[in-house]
Amino acid sequence: MTPAQSPPPFDPEVFAADPYGVLARLREDTPVVRVTLPEGTSAWVVTREADVRAWLGDPRLSLDKTHSTTGYRGFSLPPELDTNLLNMDGADHLRLRRLVSQAFTPRRVEELRPRIEEAAGRLADGVAAAGRSGPVDLVRAYAGPLPMTVIGDLFGLPAEGRRPFAELIGSVIGARTPDSTRAAVAAIAAFMRELIDGRRAAPGDDLLSGLIAARDEGDRLSESELVSLAFLIVGAGIENVTHLISGGVHTLLTHPGQLAAVRADPEGLLPAAVEELLRCVHPNVTAIRRFPVEDIEVGGTVIPRGETVLLALAAAHRDPARYPEPDRFDVRRADTAHLALGQGLHYCLGAPLARLQIRIALGTLLERFPALRLADGEPALWRTTFRSHAPARLPVLVTAGDAGPGGRVRR
Repeated sequence: MTPAQSPPPFDPEVFAADPYGVLARLREDTPVVRVTLPEGTSAWVVTREADVRAWLGDPRLSLDKTHSTTGYRGFSLPPELDTNLLNMDGADHLRLRRLVSQAFTPRRVEELRPRIEEAAGRLADGVAAAGRSGPVDLVRAYAGPLPMTVIGDLFGLPAEGRRPFAELIGSVIGARTPDSTRAAVAAIAAFMRELIDGRRAAPGDDLLSGLIAARDEGDRLSESELVSLAFLIVGAGIENVTHLISGGVHTLLTHPGQLAAVRADPEGLLPAAVEELLRCVHPNVTAIRRFPVEDIEVGGTVIPRGETVLLALAAAHRDPARYPEPDRFDVRRADTAHLALGQGLHYCLGAPLARLQIRIALGTLLERFPALRLADGEPALWRTTFRSHAPARLPVLVTAGDAGPGGRVRR
């Protein structure tokens, strides 16, 4: 097959087979390139770390889709889900961010530590019990339920609705056809409307009730902004943390020397391991799409105003121009700066909470299961699209002797 006949880099089968290899070839051969995405639209992909870092925080790249000149539609979310922080710049972004920022300060997040530790311990008990009879899918039994519990409690999400909602979010991100995307989006919109209507009728002491009060009593956000903000906090708070925990476990178990080092010094190396995992296995292949508000030059290439730009985080995080031996997972890596949680105005609002959950989740597993290992003959199943690369299923083995007492250590 000649280069002209080669399938596009984000062809689902090509990309799923070797995502980091595809991105490395783009970074070396055409670091700023216009590609065709699986749904048939086009986008400019930027892969070098220096370029990605510089443009993540540059206001000339807007998140507001009204700046698109190519008819970009993306997930085609309805306004009641689309009017969120990932589609806003400037004053509107700051206004909505201030409404929820106090819930995610380091001090408030630290107050959640006992609840997160309790939830992780309880879920580990379940893993131990299930593991006596064979392999356990760690995504479903542990990595998914932990952030569902934390965000669900913070948001007052009904217990019976937590797993179905998380599965709907995953179905949107992993969707491969327009019909499957539309069906999942419609179900999410209905779920959020029902949740907000129920909370209006019976408010509580939770973040969602506070947002509803800001809408109904303070008139500080529109109804679409209320629903969209609720959707973003719950969806992103569950999805990304789930996959960072499961991807983190898989990475540690497939790097026994690094795992042994963290087990030997969890207090000293676990925080560094989390940062290295954010660099190596963050599920988001690219940052949220952006649109130039004017013609821009990136790496010597001019990108016209209004075209779609994807800043490839997964490529930037493995750029040898920035990181020595970038494909090597190293919990003692000197340069731990990464872009997984954003840059500038759009730095992740929930970063302190995400870091704490991942640290506690991994620390609890390492403490409770000294012989935790991948299940023989049952490989991990990965969900890979041009948007996301993460374990969909992670079978692991534990034995009765692995399950130690439910003691807790501070992490």
